[in-house]
Amino acid sequence: MEKLLLLFCNWSTLGVCAALKLPQISAVLAARSARGISLPSLLLELAGFLVFLRYQCYYEYPLLTYLEYPILIAQDVLLLLCAFHFNGNVKGAAPYMAIFVASWFVLPLQKWIIDLAMNLSTFISVASKFAQLQYLWKTRDSGTVSALTWSLAAYTCATRIITTIMTTGDLTILTRFVIMLALNVWVTTTVLRYRKTAVKAE
Repeated sequence: MEKLLLLFCNWSTLGVCAALKLPQISAVLAARSARGISLPSLLLELAGFLVFLRYQCYYEYPLLTYLEYPILIAQDVLLLLCAFHFNGNVKGAAPYMAIFVASWFVLPLQKWIIDLAMNLSTFISVASKFAQLQYLWKTRDSGTVSALTWSLAAYTCATRIITTIMTTGDLTILTRFVIMLALNVWVTTTVLRYRKTAVKAE
């Protein structure tokens, strides 16, 4: 039974993550606007994903417990490029991309660097969610922000809590997923709240 639950959680997470950002990317492309999307939030999220993936690779954790992260990173890069494009500054993405690529090689140089980065990545990811929340609170408009994307992110955090408990038991990772679950639910409810407000105003 445990093996079945683990298989379900791993594969459903992969399936959900394969399409996680697609509703958001689709909304941005359809509107030809990145309105409602916080660029700092997106950059911080990408940094958090990158550090998390590098940490898992460094400690050689089972591939199925983090295989969705390359997919998420690719989708975030695409969304980031869309955001820069619709803000009229595609070249502005280049310095960030250079930093992300350099970080991939610097992080595993020393064990203490990767451990410190992993602990900081939870704070980075929290900052990412709060940057999006702050943007929503400030504008009171969810714009092209996809509630489906955020709710799917909450689901993947819930399944990763289960897989972490059943495989590595890594407390740092477990803490990260619990915090991210709570914040993803918060962002989802905020997006839905401001969507209703915008509909009423119309």
